[in-house]
Amino acid sequence: MGWVADTLHSFNSIRFREVFNQIITLGLIVSSALVIWKGLSCVTGSESPVVVVISGSMEPGFRRGDILFLHMSKDPIRAGDIVVYSLDGKDIPIVHRVIEVHERKNSEETYILTKGDNNDDDDRVMYNYGQKWLQKHHIIGRAVGFLPYVGWATIIMSDIPVLKYILLGALGLLVLTTKE
Repeated sequence: MGWVADTLHSFNSIRFREVFNQIITLGLIVSSALVIWKGLSCVTGSESPVVVVISGSMEPGFRRGDILFLHMSKDPIRAGDIVVYSLDGKDIPIVHRVIEVHERKNSEETYILTKGDNNDDDDRVMYNYGQKWLQKHHIIGRAVGFLPYVGWATIIMSDIPVLKYILLGALGLLVLTTKE
């Protein structure tokens, strides 16, 4: 008998109670991950406490596939800080260094200009049409640490979407067919 036939036979032989138990366990794993993510968001003050670097614009400091840990404190943003920002209407956050900051003395408005370490020009060409500066509401967080290369799994699954579904299906099948 082949692997597929053995797997189907194993799946058919599991009692309903065991399947229900496995589904509950899978649900607890997923909900635990969500609770941890939201907890990290509250502790770090950032809507996204962890991001993956997806381009080479910050090399050699950060390379494609590095995972960055973010924190958003009340401290003012200064030139030299590495920030992650998101532009209005664009989904993908950008990791770049702050090169210029202007603060208005009469208000709390701050204008920020960024640039990738590996880029020749500042980021104004990437900003939305007519936008010359970032403001505080664009900033998702400041980089406070990183893990090199750990984010490659995320990049591979984004580049090859069908791989994500194959992996999720295989993991789901494994959870459902594994007996305690």
